[in-house]
Amino acid sequence: MLAILYDIHGNRPALEAVLGHAREQGAERFVLGGDYSAFGAWPVACVTILRGLAYTTWIRGNWERWQAEPGAVPDDAVLQGAEAWVRSHLGDELVAELAALPPTAVVGDTLFCHASPASDIDPFPREPDPEGDDQLLAGVTQRRVVFGHTHVQFRRRSASGIELVNPGSVGLPWDGDVRPAYATLDDDGTIELHRVEYDIEAASAALEKIGEPWTVRTRARLERARFAVE
Repeated sequence: MLAILYDIHGNRPALEAVLGHAREQGAERFVLGGDYSAFGAWPVACVTILRGLAYTTWIRGNWERWQAEPGAVPDDAVLQGAEAWVRSHLGDELVAELAALPPTAVVGDTLFCHASPASDIDPFPREPDPEGDDQLLAGVTQRRVVFGHTHVQFRRRSASGIELVNPGSVGLPWDGDVRPAYATLDDDGTIELHRVEYDIEAASAALEKIGEPWTVRTRARLERARFAVE
């Protein structure tokens, strides 16, 4: 069984809870879908834990790219504050290593990407969008595309019949459910979406302890499982 983990965002308690649950399901292999460190209190620890997994396939998220290209970060105080903090903790060598990861990977008949096959920013929406889907799927020959970036767990099909799966975010869900999200893929091709309980108070308290301006907005998003917060 393959476990699919996206958008961990430096949340060690969430990552550990998901890995424990995935192993209980029988997962022995892992696909890691990007955005491993930024916004959480444990950027290096999360990468270290992931490096300790056997049989892993890694791809790059937009944050791995941004960490290596600070000028690419949008002009937003929360984003730039988080980027500066995580880059200072990862260090130049690890930042460069993560930025060098491939943007996509293929396992069997499934294409893994961060947001969409040609972009780590432009995502598939939860609701069907035939025209938009066709544009994002241009050139795709696999029967399934797995992606993240929006932190919203869902599964649907495109008008052309390609299965679209967002396993959700391990470390920072934005779909109204604070529980970490991930997916598993059985050897027979069956994919299943999961949610897991974890110690959200520990994750929130660690952000509060950091005391940076960007952590105020991040804590609110973590505790409400929403991107848009007051």
